[in-house]
Amino acid sequence: MNILLLGSGGREHAFAWKMAQSVHCDQLFIAPGNAGTSAFGTNVDMSVTDFPAIRQFCVEQQIGLLVVGPEEPLVKGIVDYFNANPVGDMPVIGPARYGAQLEGSKAFAKAFMERHGIPTAAYREFDGNNFEEGIAYIRQHALPIVLKADGLAAGKGVLILNNREEALLEFEQMIMQGKFGDASKKVVIEEFLDGIEMSVFVLTDGKNYVLLPSAKDYKRIGEGDTGLNTGGMGAVSPVPFADTLFMDKVIDRIVRPTVAGLQQEQIDYKGFVFVGLIKVNGEPMVIEYNCRMGDPETEVVFPRLKNDLVELLLAAGRQRLDAVTVVFDERVACTVMAVSGGYPGDYQKGKPIYGLDLPVPAESLVFHAGTIYRNGMTVTNGGRVLCVTSYADTIRDAVLKSTAVLEKIQFEGKYFRKDIGYEFK
Repeated sequence: MNILLLGSGGREHAFAWKMAQSVHCDQLFIAPGNAGTSAFGTNVDMSVTDFPAIRQFCVEQQIGLLVVGPEEPLVKGIVDYFNANPVGDMPVIGPARYGAQLEGSKAFAKAFMERHGIPTAAYREFDGNNFEEGIAYIRQHALPIVLKADGLAAGKGVLILNNREEALLEFEQMIMQGKFGDASKKVVIEEFLDGIEMSVFVLTDGKNYVLLPSAKDYKRIGEGDTGLNTGGMGAVSPVPFADTLFMDKVIDRIVRPTVAGLQQEQIDYKGFVFVGLIKVNGEPMVIEYNCRMGDPETEVVFPRLKNDLVELLLAAGRQRLDAVTVVFDERVACTVMAVSGGYPGDYQKGKPIYGLDLPVPAESLVFHAGTIYRNGMTVTNGGRVLCVTSYADTIRDAVLKSTAVLEKIQFEGKYFRKDIGYEFK
């Protein structure tokens, strides 16, 4: 069948790499894609939120499966649009707009967890109407204070503050001055949870589910998890502390109640649930939900997935996941992200990338993120430029393999962390 994948990041390159291996994939299109995705299909210059153009393309190219990579089109209702304007029996992988609020609204997600008894931090929500109550709440709240913009803020809407006056200032800027635009018109104030984080990935058809390999990503720009937050500087899979006992707790207390909650509330959800967890005193608690796969976690999860990805996605789209068994590669996978100079602050684009034509070891994979092909040359086109994923028996060896490949790829201002997975080595 012909398949259309929406998105342009490292996540989408990993999707394209994996789906192109499927016996069910005749022709793969990626919109808009990047310089790396073109090796596995045809890039299409089309916006991920131009739903009429996407539908027209699906009709013209006889697309049999539409896979939505990023969150924005899901939160804006692409599934609802295709439900109202179907293209034959083509499944669309992702939740409808209401279910996508699990990521699109922190308050919605918190209320959902509360209704279904899913462990998470205590919270209150505030907006312009109860702003003064929020001020009073912060004044008596224990430190640190966690402020979360309710809506999508490109990964920048969560602040952890150890100073009460700073928290008051940020709260005022978020709600009254629109620090994160419409996303911070409402703010969730949350109890701070002290522990170690990880990510669990669920593929559901709204009734049944399968678990994909777990992962842990590294958000901070600096080694030792210091400095500003980023979209992700690397990831490891599996997560060493997520043993059978812990994962049984995750399944019993979080995954099953989440999928059961979707079903009970008749939420149209055929796609990925990315559960951001934290282990607190040995117990799992939910930090957040996302309604799509993570990035850079996808770049370590899919390399460890032995199943035909297109078969899995079709099973989700047709509510047949109860007949599927997921099989993992037992090896460790680690990815290390190379970013532009200045990221996550201001950075320049258009820097030529050298070394992409050099041979890559069999146990390593290069995934493009912010790249574009221009005038016969691959150049940088984003803050996170590309990453290298490697397999090994240990995290340490996998990271060494990935960094060795990255050393041979050059662009002006290139930076990457060499300590991904440092706490497990």
